[in-house]
Amino acid sequence: MSARNDALRDALRRAASALRAEGPDFALAGSYALWAFGGPEPVHDVDFVVAEEDTEAAATTLEGAGFRIERTPEDWLFKACVGEDFVIDVLHALNGVPVTPDDVKHAEEYDVLAIRMRVLEPTRVVTEKLRSLNEHNCDYSALLSPIRAVRESVDWDEVRQASADNPFAEAFLVLTDRLGITG
Repeated sequence: MSARNDALRDALRRAASALRAEGPDFALAGSYALWAFGGPEPVHDVDFVVAEEDTEAAATTLEGAGFRIERTPEDWLFKACVGEDFVIDVLHALNGVPVTPDDVKHAEEYDVLAIRMRVLEPTRVVTEKLRSLNEHNCDYSALLSPIRAVRESVDWDEVRQASADNPFAEAFLVLTDRLGITG
């Protein structure tokens, strides 16, 4: 394991511990959620989701835990930073749809790095990753390894239905079908 992975894991632990202690409710999302289900460990950042109405409470909690809060031009997340490179992205909307308290509460609890936390299920994470594909964000190679690793935990019919309006997602699913990943 690299020093970068150590630092990301430490940031994940610190943020999850602070949010568990002080609130609000949250769920691990993105590539680290897939990692919790057996996917490869990410090296870029950690993603959490909170209900849209809990955004400011989450920022306050993480700032109190020593994270530097950065507001982004995107209106669906903020960044909680440790040092210059290690980032927790806290999302309160996924692909333009606000995260609700029920979205967070429906995520099941797991032990991740010895901390009990909610984790978005692989079907939801894969769906959101595919729904985010577009002309400017269409790196199928970054998706293949994590999706291959969690393929047996994914409800592919649900993914297909939820991403049917996205031609980039449809093309990716044709590729994964032909590769025998989703077929």
